[in-house]
Amino acid sequence: MKDIILTTFNARYTHTSIALRYLFANLKELQPTAHILEFVINASVADAMETILAYEPKIVGIGAYIWNALEVHELISLIKKVSPQTIIVLGGPEASYIPHRVDFSKADFIIQGEGDIAFYELCTMILSSNAPKEQFIKAKVVDINTIALPYAYYSEHDIKNRYCYVEASRGCPFTCEFCLSSIDKKVRDIHIEQFLNEMEILWSKGVRNFKFIDRTFNLSIENATKLLDFFLLKTEDYFVHFEVIPDHFPKVLREKIARFPPAALQLEVGIQTLDPEISKNIHRRLNLPKIEENLAFLQQETQAHLHVDLIIGLPGESLEGFGRNLDKLYSLTKCEIQIGILKKLSGTTLSRHDEIYGMVYSDKPPYDILQNNLISFGQMQTMKRFARFWDMVYNSGNFKKSAILLWSEDHVYDGFYAFSQWLYTQTESTWQISLDRLAELIFRYLCDVMHHPEEAIKALLIEDIMTVRGRKMPSFLRENYVPNAEKRESILKLNKRQLKHTSV
Repeated sequence: MKDIILTTFNARYTHTSIALRYLFANLKELQPTAHILEFVINASVADAMETILAYEPKIVGIGAYIWNALEVHELISLIKKVSPQTIIVLGGPEASYIPHRVDFSKADFIIQGEGDIAFYELCTMILSSNAPKEQFIKAKVVDINTIALPYAYYSEHDIKNRYCYVEASRGCPFTCEFCLSSIDKKVRDIHIEQFLNEMEILWSKGVRNFKFIDRTFNLSIENATKLLDFFLLKTEDYFVHFEVIPDHFPKVLREKIARFPPAALQLEVGIQTLDPEISKNIHRRLNLPKIEENLAFLQQETQAHLHVDLIIGLPGESLEGFGRNLDKLYSLTKCEIQIGILKKLSGTTLSRHDEIYGMVYSDKPPYDILQNNLISFGQMQTMKRFARFWDMVYNSGNFKKSAILLWSEDHVYDGFYAFSQWLYTQTESTWQISLDRLAELIFRYLCDVMHHPEEAIKALLIEDIMTVRGRKMPSFLRENYVPNAEKRESILKLNKRQLKHTSV
């Protein structure tokens, strides 16, 4: 039995919640009475509740996010039906900001802001029968160097099977209107030596996959270089992910990034738009010459795996403008281009554009834009399919050589738009399309619509598909397939997608 259960629904099984571990780490004398339970979205909420209530908790703390808000709503409702005496404490970004667009009203308490200390203080009051009368608890911004860090609470099972999320800082100095991180404008760094000690402990426990959740990894060059040095000194295979500012790569940082082996370092480079007027409109800093220079360096002189992103639906940006952005970005980097749909999160200032640009959003998470004055609902639906197919065909790395035949070098958007329209007429779905079927559809389009020679396309598809050892060859390609020396496979379980984009 446990007095306190900390729980959430993660987006995938390979994910872990660093937030729950922060809360657990700072429970002080209450820690022996607490337990962490993690579930995955799309699993049975009733089954999750059964597991939770088996501990007979007095308090259930739940983390609410954009990806799990509906499951959290259902869990709260079910617990209050079956065990109304159980106190529910809600926290996380989706609970912290008003208006709530998912009904969380049945939660007993809602912590707004950083809960590291506020959750402990609230539990202490509840367990001593001195609970506050207010439902909303406004948490103070914590001193990140005085709270307990969470890394001791990644289990052996987590280390073997999941990503271990880490953070060397909190906050973001920029003011991008679509992002909740812009609310916390002061960046707070954890003392770097203390943090590196924690990383060394994780390494000694067998962690080889590190995902940094810092919004601005390369803001402090001194700290960034020390972090890179930590990994460069390691001789075993590893995978590390950082989010970086696209216009801040001084020489010392470049030299270290260039030393990482293939598929070991992943950099998420925030772009969103390459249009200066649109960028200014959403308060996003955009130094185009520096961005172009740094992307060229990362593409040509390093083996880092890049994620660069563009957003569809930004206020004032047309589909033609988005298309120009995609063409330009593709000319700068051949790594993954993440295409996202604009979302309006509570707590951001995007709503100031609603009337001017006719912005209309879904009321259901993840609050995607439905239409605006430049992009109709039908066009937005088409672009959502475009984004999904782009991820399946290009970003996946499964069709690295054959995909580029879908467009000309200067007209990536137009070429892939035509293909995505055709593909949807064949599938009438963007989900549950097997690799075999997708390969055959690409073959048909390239040969029947674009009139490429069949034998050449089959050879390219075979080369693409066999980048991953052990794959079963699609039936329509088997008579053309001659096995030969196969590409090495990394010992890591979680960087196979990145390896598809390397040339080793």
